[in-house]
Amino acid sequence: MSEKEHTVSIVRCESYEKEEVSKAFDKLLAPLGNLDFIKEGTKVAIKANLVTAIKPDKAATTHPALILELCKRLTEKGAAVTVGDSPGGPFTPLYMKGVYAATEMNRITEVGGNVNDNFSVSTCENFAEADVMHSFNYTSWLAEADVIINFAKLKTHGMMGMSAAVKNMFGAIPGTQKPEYHYRFPKSRDFASMLCDIDEYFKPVLSIIDGIVGMEGNGPTMGIPRKIGILAASPSVYDLDTVCAGVIGLTPDKVPTCQVAIERGLGSSPENIIVTGDGKDVKITDYKNIDRPNEIEFFTELVGIKGKLFNKIAKAALSTRPVLDKGCIGCEKCKKICPANAITMKKGKPKIDREKCIRCFCCQEFCPKGALKVHRPIVARILAKSK
Repeated sequence: MSEKEHTVSIVRCESYEKEEVSKAFDKLLAPLGNLDFIKEGTKVAIKANLVTAIKPDKAATTHPALILELCKRLTEKGAAVTVGDSPGGPFTPLYMKGVYAATEMNRITEVGGNVNDNFSVSTCENFAEADVMHSFNYTSWLAEADVIINFAKLKTHGMMGMSAAVKNMFGAIPGTQKPEYHYRFPKSRDFASMLCDIDEYFKPVLSIIDGIVGMEGNGPTMGIPRKIGILAASPSVYDLDTVCAGVIGLTPDKVPTCQVAIERGLGSSPENIIVTGDGKDVKITDYKNIDRPNEIEFFTELVGIKGKLFNKIAKAALSTRPVLDKGCIGCEKCKKICPANAITMKKGKPKIDREKCIRCFCCQEFCPKGALKVHRPIVARILAKSK
């Protein structure tokens, strides 16, 4: 990799006001070549985070003001720009029309871009560079582009700890098929490596993270908007995530995608990343992050009935899991999306079968009322404090 490819540009930006965003983009892109990979007629796919039909002020999706600014710069260079995603729902014109409207992505036409209207699906077979996912289905519109720009949102995430650039490319998988991939890769390490495989297949030429207002707490859809005040970008999707994890108080070992990328030689450890810009010292020390699931197998030296019993007790006492809190409206979305079929409805409320639950947190992620939350048992919290 060249020095530029190891570089993460991170700049301060306090609001989504047009003038401030424009100045921030000037500073953000300068160390990375000012979009010098764009030529007249280049077809650009901007893979935004459009996780659900939700308004921009909820901080769950990439803010439209940033997408518009990027699209404006690309079209001025002669690029043909398409913005899209495949969130957790049907990848159909009717469903996506609602998502584009709620997230205000349809405003992209104001600056010469278009939202994606190709809803076909393609298949990758025998991807030799993959670690765990050698074949998969993906949304065809991304393959039509000459280059992909990955534009993520900085948020907490129940399974991965953080949702940012690496996780954002999971939107290449058709929405209704996403639970299948959670079921195929239920362990966080394998799921993280699967996400890295997707990034390796599509190889976005540039990744950008909207961290002006991020999401903390019960992310990635029903958390609390939190002012961070940064934009960050890099040719390396992995180094970008590692730097942004540090901004919100997370080390690579707390974010499986960062840890796996470093282990696979795809990303750099923090000390080897070149960080530039007036935002490089921004650190949010009280960011409300999510405690990730603990997948350690306890008492592995014990065999037979005794070993199984102790391991079951330890898991129950120490494992992070989704739990029902207040606000459930009985919509059954959690039941429908659960890849392990671990949820049944009892008296209008979801009941989770802990034996079947694979702790993918799909139910927590897509609950429209935030009624399902990531819960860390008290024993695990006490042990963590004692370290």
